Amino acid sequence: MSNSLNSKATLNIDGKSCSYFSLSSAGKSLGVDLTKLPCSLKVLLENLLRNEDGINVKLDDIKMLASCVSKYANHEISYKPARVLMQDFTGVPAIVDLASMRSYMRKSGSDPSKINPSVPVDLVIDHSVQVDSYGNASAFGKNVELEVKRNLERYQFLKWGESSFTNFRVVPPGTGICHQVNLEYLAQVVCNEDGVVYPDTLVGTDSHTTMVNGLSVLGWGVGGIEAESVMLGQPISMVIPEVVGFKLTGRLLGEVTATDLVLTITNVLRTKGVVGKFVEFFGDGLDYLSVADRATIANMAPEYGATCGFFPIDQKTLAYLSLTGRPEELIKLVEVYAKEQGLWRSSNELAFFDILELDLSNVKPVMAGPKRPQDKVFLPQVSESFSTSFPINESKESDKLRDGSVVIAAITSCTNTSNPSVMIAAGLVARNAVKLGIGSKPWVKTSLAPGSQVVTEYLEKSGLQKDLDALGFNLVGYGCTTCIGNSGPLDKDIENDIKSKNLTVAAVLSGNRNFEGRIHPLAKANYLASPPLVVVYALAGTVQIDLTKDPICKDKNGNNVYLKDIWPTNSEIGDCIQSVVTREMFIQKYENVFSGDKHWQKIKFEKSEIYNWDTKSSYIQNPHYFDSLSTKNDKYRVVDIKDARILAIFGDSVTTDHISPAGNIASNSPAGIYLKNLGIEPQDFNSYGSRRGNHNVMMRGTFANIRIRNEMVSIEGSYTKYIPSQETMSIFDAAMRYKEEAVPLVVVAGKEYGTGSSRDWAAKGTALLGIKAVIAESFERIHRSNLVGMGVLPLVFQSGVTRKIFDGNETISIKGEIVPNGNLECIIKKKDDSGQSIQLKCCVLTATEMKYFMSGGVLSYILAQSS
Repeated sequence: MSNSLNSKATLNIDGKSCSYFSLSSAGKSLGVDLTKLPCSLKVLLENLLRNEDGINVKLDDIKMLASCVSKYANHEISYKPARVLMQDFTGVPAIVDLASMRSYMRKSGSDPSKINPSVPVDLVIDHSVQVDSYGNASAFGKNVELEVKRNLERYQFLKWGESSFTNFRVVPPGTGICHQVNLEYLAQVVCNEDGVVYPDTLVGTDSHTTMVNGLSVLGWGVGGIEAESVMLGQPISMVIPEVVGFKLTGRLLGEVTATDLVLTITNVLRTKGVVGKFVEFFGDGLDYLSVADRATIANMAPEYGATCGFFPIDQKTLAYLSLTGRPEELIKLVEVYAKEQGLWRSSNELAFFDILELDLSNVKPVMAGPKRPQDKVFLPQVSESFSTSFPINESKESDKLRDGSVVIAAITSCTNTSNPSVMIAAGLVARNAVKLGIGSKPWVKTSLAPGSQVVTEYLEKSGLQKDLDALGFNLVGYGCTTCIGNSGPLDKDIENDIKSKNLTVAAVLSGNRNFEGRIHPLAKANYLASPPLVVVYALAGTVQIDLTKDPICKDKNGNNVYLKDIWPTNSEIGDCIQSVVTREMFIQKYENVFSGDKHWQKIKFEKSEIYNWDTKSSYIQNPHYFDSLSTKNDKYRVVDIKDARILAIFGDSVTTDHISPAGNIASNSPAGIYLKNLGIEPQDFNSYGSRRGNHNVMMRGTFANIRIRNEMVSIEGSYTKYIPSQETMSIFDAAMRYKEEAVPLVVVAGKEYGTGSSRDWAAKGTALLGIKAVIAESFERIHRSNLVGMGVLPLVFQSGVTRKIFDGNETISIKGEIVPNGNLECIIKKKDDSGQSIQLKCCVLTATEMKYFMSGGVLSYILAQSS
């Protein structure tokens, strides 16, 4: 520890002393007024001060970050988060990789125990529960039993991991969603480790890790690959982020929810363009936003494109810590430390890179859809947005099901279920509807999947759960469910009706994602809405309605029911929250958070240092990333991709939902055929997410989204043209043919390639298919980093050149020396033997990424260092 600026100091709290790295002292040594630095950058600066070692963190790095009080510094730094958060979809393959690395270490005669998390890692099992049973009192129990049955191998594996690795804890299924559990229990805001006090920070293997920024904890989503490197002691290499200040003034009007606010902010920031930037909220409007409201806003940072949406510590932070059962000693530490370090919210003008402003009183009720979370739609315009996006054929309409019918209404996702105001509002809407004798339409699949058991506790205590049950919003599980595509099957008659009439039907959910093909294969229109609006649309049964003026339905006496008849007032919501949401509730529900229920406790596993791989398992397999591992890195310094074929050409905004295997496994897909060849029936396929620990399934499911569009072929879905024979076939089958012929592959794409969730398999699958490079007009931050982490070269067009120069018949050669942000030559040979040469920008951005890429990926680099 260098401590070049002599910033290590002592903090006294109630007679107890501890050490900390003082920003004030560092500022004096540097002659810089650090009080003007945005709070999020202060957290990064403290991290550099504490980890200064002269190697990864140098004094010059500290000086460059401190200089941002006057001018932005485009400078690479090494950042060490305090901990890692994982969910099971992304967590299982991460632990599979660690287990595989241990096997390699044993095989190579090295010490397997060197492969072990060096920072605390929490994995919350929240992505595996599916809505099979719904609309009845036994739905939760049935879904839990099915979940454990389907995922027994995965859960046995995670229990092995918990026993084999130190610093690794598993929160069992049926507890809650990782981000809500993090917000309500795991996050500390300020850590005290061996007498050294510092800000709580983290990265997570889910893009919505950003939610905890609402509690003033700096964190964001990374791919499983990058998270594994952090777990194994590697710093995150990052360029100092530009911080955009977002000033909030005024307060929300009565009928407006936190969901309306975040969808509005998402639209504003997407329009502005904040990809790769920090957003930090400030202004008097924060006085009227609870931590739960702030967490809703912070949760959707991936949707508005920012690395994170940060809220400084203030009195609301302390109140939330108290409400959620944190110890009084911690609350006092947070207050004293934040004020001492200048992390406490103040009215001082900070040195933001840019500033936006929003008057909260101008926010109106909105939704987002029908395809993207940034596509804000004012409530009166929802029907118009649907009819504009999808052609309506009146001849196929019926009284029961028609274009625009809502077939899924789901209260789901930590984005909103962490916020008592919108959950209580949903319950009050249900109560008012029940009083009028109205119910959900029979074709609507209704579900309630909270992010923690506390939600059920206060809904039951208030009596509102009974009213939600009466409308079919029974508890179906504690997990992400519909928001990640685990919506389960629709009623067979409904499915048949949709297919036979080719109907365009809708899902309305309180989630954060609504990309094509994500929610349910048959729901082409998907709208994000607040929980109370989800209930209202279940009553209406269609999105072809203007809820602000049209009657929703008729009551038991035949009278029209309008939105105003069932919408609760702010005072009603507030009074209910005050009477039912208590500190004791949180303490009780999190008291035995790692114990699990009877199903979890009965799961048996074999304890060992090296995992005993079962070659017959269809869930957990030893991947072959390290089969050709070499400790010689120089061969990767020069790129020489010769006569590569184009596997696919994609347009703009291709998301990781399109790239990564997700949702249902189709029976006739390459992954489905593989599973059937193993003797597994389609009803037992489970989801791609649940089989992330088996690379044989996942590589077959890469680019397998039913809505993906490869411009090399005329049909929608996972197809391409195998150029030598001009045959149309699945992307996987074509890739395997090319691999047999030792032909390297490239993918070509438009703008914002890789937008969406931080799915590591979007990069892992790409690498396993034999793709050596992806050439795009621009990349999303996490996916670009993940490609580098798997040894796949991300490249960007220059000088106005786009994917349109290709038709797919070309061969491509890429040559040159890998230099961060440097240029590489791309030689294109067309079908008629004519050719051209263009320059591509190399998107390996930092020296650390250079090391990883030159080693063939980050895991290979770590193994080479450990062996």
